[in-house]
Amino acid sequence: MNIIRIILAIFLPPLAAFLTVGIGLHFWLNILLTLFFFVPGVIHALWLVVRRAGGSASPTLPKV
Repeated sequence: MNIIRIILAIFLPPLAAFLTVGIGLHFWLNILLTLFFFVPGVIHALWLVVRRAGGSASPTLPKV
């Protein structure tokens, strides 16, 4: 599933952020970053997916 999220993070960053953390601060932040410039949205989505996969998620992120 992480490979799919990484691919989504490259092509559709808000969708990858939504699938990783749900509707919350990081999702809305990713939408803003993607709307202003595409590359920061991709970087943020990749950061969320990799951080979640590493198991170092903060307590504010929901567990899937």
